Amino acid sequence: MTDARTYDFALEAPGSAALQIAVVGPTHPHQGGAATHTTMLAHHLADAGHDVTLVSWAHLQPSRRRQAEAALPTDSPEVLPFPRTIRALSWARPDSWVRVGRRLRGADAVIIVHALPAVVPAHLALLRAAGALPGSSGSEVSSGSTSHAGSPARPGVSPSRPQSIVVCHTVLPLEPRTGDARLMAALLGRADSVLVHTSEQALVAHDLGARRISVADLPPHVRGGAPVSRDSRPGPVRLLALGLIREHKGIDVLLRAMRSVPDVTLTIAGELWGPSRQVIGELASDPGLAGRVEIRDGYVPSEALAALLADHDVLALPYRSATTTSNVVLAHVHGLPVLASAVAPFTQQVVDGVNGLLVPPGDEQALARALRQLLEPEVRHRLAEGVKTPDLSGPWAHYLGTLEALSVDTFVLDGPPDPPAPGDPVLLGTRWAAARRRVANRVSSRRAVVALDRDDLPDWVLTTDVLGEPSEADDVKRLARALGLPRSLDRVASWAALGALAAIVRVRDDGRRSAVIVDETGARSLFSRWARAVGFAPVEIDFTGAHPSVAALDVDTGSLDVIVRIHPRGCDGADVDHVLEQAAWALRSHGLLIITVPIGPPGADGAVSPSDVRGILARADDLGFVLIGDLDGTVNARMRDAAQRARADDAAYGLVRLTLRRR
Repeated sequence: MTDARTYDFALEAPGSAALQIAVVGPTHPHQGGAATHTTMLAHHLADAGHDVTLVSWAHLQPSRRRQAEAALPTDSPEVLPFPRTIRALSWARPDSWVRVGRRLRGADAVIIVHALPAVVPAHLALLRAAGALPGSSGSEVSSGSTSHAGSPARPGVSPSRPQSIVVCHTVLPLEPRTGDARLMAALLGRADSVLVHTSEQALVAHDLGARRISVADLPPHVRGGAPVSRDSRPGPVRLLALGLIREHKGIDVLLRAMRSVPDVTLTIAGELWGPSRQVIGELASDPGLAGRVEIRDGYVPSEALAALLADHDVLALPYRSATTTSNVVLAHVHGLPVLASAVAPFTQQVVDGVNGLLVPPGDEQALARALRQLLEPEVRHRLAEGVKTPDLSGPWAHYLGTLEALSVDTFVLDGPPDPPAPGDPVLLGTRWAAARRRVANRVSSRRAVVALDRDDLPDWVLTTDVLGEPSEADDVKRLARALGLPRSLDRVASWAALGALAAIVRVRDDGRRSAVIVDETGARSLFSRWARAVGFAPVEIDFTGAHPSVAALDVDTGSLDVIVRIHPRGCDGADVDHVLEQAAWALRSHGLLIITVPIGPPGADGAVSPSDVRGILARADDLGFVLIGDLDGTVNARMRDAAQRARADDAAYGLVRLTLRRR
């Protein structure tokens, strides 16, 4: 690789509907999942119409920090290189961090694809120089400056600073070093938002002080080209282990299990890292494994991957622990079932006994039993038949939607500072919308914490309540503005969010805003915006993957103070029981579950009847919940009134908000 240079690059003015986005992370000739993901992310953002610059590393880390070769041959990229790539960063050149950052001041968003804790100082210096951190000096831009390269700022509207987004494949390394947590806390605590790929990683980010967290499934970045046809062959079962071989991947456990199961072979194709090299070498030389283990030490180039997969029966992923990986998708693209540990994300990607086998992590005996199952030809055939070609485009659409939501702020101002000038109404409309967004971003970044106490909330804001007509929420909307909360145009969402916030402030707040809150309403949630405005730090879970939210919330038993799932992505009649069951083990004693459920006639999709609400409360009681508030009296009467005012027999006519406390 070449040394870092002073590249003369500048951001170009995007189209009227586009965002200017700088993606900062490893790319070719760096190898590995993070580099591939960074490159694919830049491609997909550009394909979506955004103006994208990929800023990468000439030198990512000292060569002594890596035993294996970190770079690929320049003519053998894992994926198609992104055309607008600037390799201007070097770990040993702090001046490159600042110089590049200054050139990104005109961006709408700077997306940091986090790879190593060691480069956090570089990321922070770059973001600070770009003015992409709250309070950074680079965000102070005079009214006569330009908002984008060559694009004059609108008179009277100060350009906003870029939004800083950190994409974390793994918040903390699975094999951490001293100081990693402190470095990550410094980065996550300063960035505007963090995107992680599992709810478990969201909690790690929350514990390290992340300001705003979204969760989206890791979209596939599959290399290796088209699958090669696979013919059935006699002989032993052929297992394949791919990638960087480290202790947490559990290959040593698999080798020990193989000693008691003959007629199974294993190909280890990847770089052996650190102590794993000696451990695996010693196990492979065991007489019980003689002739059954082949070690191909070194990187597997993309052009050799399809043939390698076609030459094996099962991909082995016996991880002790995992965060994110695309290996299951890779195997399924090439028609291979998977033998994996029952840890996330494999538990969401593999259906045990259908397209693979799941075993407890680190369990040698369980692995041996699974290997014996694979000795049966009919089992291998059934698992191979169960493998379906995964969707490679849909997950990217969800992922980009999440990033786009994080790249702009959703605060809406009371009105424009001056009317648009005469001209093309379409062009002016899009430009004026962009100007309003930039002003809103600037306002939001400087917004002080709103003081909100129990006494500020009138008695008519009930923790458990029924909304029969949208117009009934107008008083709540006006109250929210009077309290100083960020403005919302959705009065029903305001009704749901303020009631939830009132319940937390009244029941679960210790005065220090320390409650651990998980918001299942998703990215851009009004509740999370308001909760952050008053000093809480909710973890936003955006369930954009194939698995339901109730399966994705992977947290320790009794570890949460509050779970919120409210309009516009609240519960419905089909999943409310699952949400109750989930909350029963995830919430600590006296924790709160706050949900909304639509009420309506039997023909209304997802709605429940007033009598069904009683059934929900009965099941909640069985699971250890107590209703805060009362559905009797006026609330119950309003539910009946809403039913009588119903205008159709196939639509919901109301919304009920339930606040439940864990005994």
